[in-house]
Amino acid sequence: MFYLIGNPLGHSWSVPIHNCLADYSYQLRPTPPEELDSFMRARGFSGLNVTIPHKKAVIPYCDELTDTARRIGAVNTVYFENGKMIGHNTDYAGFAYLAQRAGISFAGQRVFILGSGGTSLTTRAVAEDSGAASVTVVSRSGEFGYDDLYAAEGEFILINTTPVGMYPNTDASPVDLDRLPGCRGVLDVVYNPRRTRLVQAAMARGIPAAGGLAMLVAQAAYAAEKFLGRPVPASTIEETLAAITQSCANIVLIGMPGSGKSTVGAELAALTGRELVDTDTRIVEREGKSIPEIFSEGGESAFRAIESEVIAEVGRERGLIIACGGGAVLREENRRALRQNGWICRLCRPLDQLDTAGRPLSGDMEKMKAMEAVRGPIYAAMADLTADNISVPGDPAREILTAFLQYMD
Repeated sequence: MFYLIGNPLGHSWSVPIHNCLADYSYQLRPTPPEELDSFMRARGFSGLNVTIPHKKAVIPYCDELTDTARRIGAVNTVYFENGKMIGHNTDYAGFAYLAQRAGISFAGQRVFILGSGGTSLTTRAVAEDSGAASVTVVSRSGEFGYDDLYAAEGEFILINTTPVGMYPNTDASPVDLDRLPGCRGVLDVVYNPRRTRLVQAAMARGIPAAGGLAMLVAQAAYAAEKFLGRPVPASTIEETLAAITQSCANIVLIGMPGSGKSTVGAELAALTGRELVDTDTRIVEREGKSIPEIFSEGGESAFRAIESEVIAEVGRERGLIIACGGGAVLREENRRALRQNGWICRLCRPLDQLDTAGRPLSGDMEKMKAMEAVRGPIYAAMADLTADNISVPGDPAREILTAFLQYMD
């Protein structure tokens, strides 16, 4: 029996990851601090993963520490070898895997690390061992603060080890990249959402960037190696990462009003067993009035404000089918919310075939042409896939699902 211990554990993705990696029993074992001593002394386990707040607290119970765990001063993996309980740290190798996969090298680079906690120590060790020219920890209470970071000149790599931007507070970023023109790479250990606001800001500027999901999967794989006493192939890590990415990603449907997003979304929900969230339907349910009534009473600006609130709520969730109103893409905040966990599909249908009945902004063909001229480039820029919807609903839905099952961020 293998466990993840920590407190709390409600947010953990460890069980599905380990279920993909290997064939053993793995469970969450919430462990308040007052229960840690009796649990560790009983040794009623074959191995452990350890998370907050116990990464340092488990050290005295280990018979030995690996060099990596000793250097970092924290243990996230406990396993048995020749009857001895060994404390190890796989976050080091997991973070190195993340950086390599993202194509970010620390060799000869200045590195700034946001945050001074345990993960900061891990990333610092990786950067130093990889030949970084310098490594500086940025914190609100340390010697080098955020004002110092903004004043820094020259090129550098940025690593975020703070929880800023983590679910559910996903519309936050630890820094403003507009004030950091020297940034040449971003690694964010936050894995929920998959693309934090910081990662999205870097990607929008053409800066290599990655969130922490690959680190999470890789460190779990390296823990599984210790549990099993044999290597886990890199291909298994990538297969597990793809499976977790797909299970967490929302399939987001965008496109012109009347392009069939709700209908295709319902078909996708039937094919996948996922929940369908139609943002227009959610708005009507929340407000207790129809969309034409909302437009009539408050105008388009009132509707768009409500729409943004709904998209912010659903965009941070995982594993949904989300069908968006045609104008949802107009606001940057909506695009960011949909991208954070979203695989985005644009549905296309000829303008003269759009179903525009009862839609406040879809009055005549000239208006629709003008609307498409504005929205079309935004749809195209957002889309991971463009699918024609000019046949029966099942055809585009199956095409979309086939493409999605090949998806890995």
